[in-house]
Amino acid sequence: MRAIRIHQFGGPEVLRLEEVPTPSPGPGQVLVRLRAIGVNFIDLYHRTGLYRIDLPFPPGQEGAGEVAAVGPGVMGFREGDRVAYAGVSGSYAEYNVVPADRLIPLPPRIDFQQAAAVLLQGITAQFLTQSTYPLRPGDTCLIHAAAGGVGTLLVQMAKRCGARVIGTVSSPAKAEIVRALGADAVIVYTEQDFEEEVRRLTDGHGVDVVYDSVGKDTFEKSLNCLRPRGVMVLFGQSSGPVPPIDPQVLNQKGSLFLTRPAMWHYLRTREELLWRAGEVLHLTATGQLKVFIDSAFPLEQAAEAHRRLASRQTVGKVLLIP
Repeated sequence: MRAIRIHQFGGPEVLRLEEVPTPSPGPGQVLVRLRAIGVNFIDLYHRTGLYRIDLPFPPGQEGAGEVAAVGPGVMGFREGDRVAYAGVSGSYAEYNVVPADRLIPLPPRIDFQQAAAVLLQGITAQFLTQSTYPLRPGDTCLIHAAAGGVGTLLVQMAKRCGARVIGTVSSPAKAEIVRALGADAVIVYTEQDFEEEVRRLTDGHGVDVVYDSVGKDTFEKSLNCLRPRGVMVLFGQSSGPVPPIDPQVLNQKGSLFLTRPAMWHYLRTREELLWRAGEVLHLTATGQLKVFIDSAFPLEQAAEAHRRLASRQTVGKVLLIP
């Protein structure tokens, strides 16, 4: 089979297409023939070595396709079933072996590209709005990169919770998209100081929670946007890692809370995975959650897909197609 492998950390050029043996599923595993693959910022972090993985390794954490074979002891899946998964390594390939307890059956109305576009980022938006900081009617949240893959889903889920949503984007065109998704206010951060705008929009009170996937470029000002005892949810670092912070700063800025969530800590059981993924897929299948696909690249153009995602010009998801 064809697969992308990384033999050294570096830029997109280290993504190498290779011919490797098709794996066989072991006990409790399923072999998935991939039809669509999600490209996520965590893939870039693995490629550059920001998140360390033993070399060489196959990148990718998300995919959708058909069951090609099942290993011993697997119940509930059979050849030909349509499935998807998130948080399992090795997705940049034509086939991947996945633990059966990490697979999600796909509803009939969800195609492979939709599934690969929404599952990982949709689960992220779901746990951020329902568990990390459970939004309630009357809450106000600030969502950075609101036109990105997670951002577009976060805006919609936050509105479903009854929250007031303020989003930040890089261009007026993106601002229109985010407004159409229901955001109450959108700040074009290339033209406006988002901290000043948030203070103006909240009459100086600040927001209840900031959902920040940008990191270094936005972190300090994001803290200044919070009300006393507000919550800073740092769930990504597309602009780079945040420097170390003195906890006393949280006291000085209003007894703030800071959390750095990771998806796997919110998927600790099969039941939790089925709940979160099931909600995301149901909302997508019924048209209640709009999924944006920015672009789709052939597997051999994985480097271009990474460049596209790193440009921070995307609206929605970047995919690879085997």
